[in-house]
Amino acid sequence: MTEHIWLATGEATVLAADGQYTDAMPEVMIGNVKGPVGHAFASMAGQVAGHPRMFVIRDLNQQVRPATMMTTKMTVKSEDYVELLGGIVQAATGDAIVDCVAEGIIPKDQIDELCMIIMVWLDPRCAKHQKKLDRKDLYRTNYEATKLAISRAMKGEPTADELIANRKSVQHYALEGVFED
Repeated sequence: MTEHIWLATGEATVLAADGQYTDAMPEVMIGNVKGPVGHAFASMAGQVAGHPRMFVIRDLNQQVRPATMMTTKMTVKSEDYVELLGGIVQAATGDAIVDCVAEGIIPKDQIDELCMIIMVWLDPRCAKHQKKLDRKDLYRTNYEATKLAISRAMKGEPTADELIANRKSVQHYALEGVFED
């Protein structure tokens, strides 16, 4: 990657264990605090009804570096949802970020020059079925997917060549049965 990271994006999906709704699908933007990601990050300060925004922390007084803002891809309609989002999902996201720095996926010498925005998916059924929810699986999927999304952003994956090579062999799951072979 270049000396300055202006805008890097990545996404990943990690599927839930059987019988759970804990699929994780984070979308990540990483960039210099003085560039477009930094501007978007700063503009996210404050709240928007139904879409909580929060700094990613691992625990009290443990904000991650690079500074990361987390928000949802869907409208939040319950306190139970917010509790899971600001609890297990945020903790898994924070741990993944710290591990990305520790493993050199995110350059440690740039953590104060970079910021991230992570948009997370949390299935509303998780909040509705908390008694049956496997919290360990919710942590696992969000940790693994966040780490993979950050890695893909930092590596520029998938590359244009990879996308072109698999254009005919990979299709969006929603297209299954839409087109005949």
